[in-house]
Amino acid sequence: MELRYKRILLKLSGEALMGDDSFGINTDVLGEISVEIKDIVDLGVEVGIVIGAGNIFRGVKGASQGMDRTAADNMGMLATVINSLALQDALERSGIVTRVMSAIPMRQVCEPYIRRRATRHLEKGRAVIFAAGTGNPYFTTDSAGVLRALEIDADVIIKATKVDGVYDKDPVLHSDAVKFETLSYDDVLTKNLRVMDAAGIALAKEDGKPIMVLNMTKSGSIRRAVCGEVIGSIIKA
Repeated sequence: MELRYKRILLKLSGEALMGDDSFGINTDVLGEISVEIKDIVDLGVEVGIVIGAGNIFRGVKGASQGMDRTAADNMGMLATVINSLALQDALERSGIVTRVMSAIPMRQVCEPYIRRRATRHLEKGRAVIFAAGTGNPYFTTDSAGVLRALEIDADVIIKATKVDGVYDKDPVLHSDAVKFETLSYDDVLTKNLRVMDAAGIALAKEDGKPIMVLNMTKSGSIRRAVCGEVIGSIIKA
């Protein structure tokens, strides 16, 4: 099967790991995600992954409740390491050699992030999970996902969500929500579409890196996407 995208950056939300739970990590969901990732790794796709921490702690929410923003964001970045280690375990149980690389060094549990080493892991067919965001407060994991995609020269950023693309308003709350199949970076910014934070969109725009938004709960969605099928929504120049 011919691949459209050889190297991807997969952005997962922390909330996706909760499944139907209200908090934490659902091991059944981890298993389902690992199956989807193994499917594309077996095709020869090189996979980098960034995962959020909304299932454990969200820095912005902590700051909005009176916490110091830097402290709250540091807690959120550490929470992404927990999620990354959980996903690594699930992937390796599925037979995928996986490395976790953290922007905040913690050598006892994972590797420090070094771009050249990350690229080498990908070339050897290992999945690489980029943990701890950018390592700096005030930047979301969306921005971290775009940054890592640029650094590893990924062909596309795939943002896996619970909906099948980008809509003009929340399709869960509004039955008349309209889906965009293709839109520009400026469309996302001017229409204030909350698919990704503005800093991440601006960074992707500067490099012309396409962003695909799709529903990961539909089995085979990522496989279809990397093989060139148009699904979900795509943001590009």
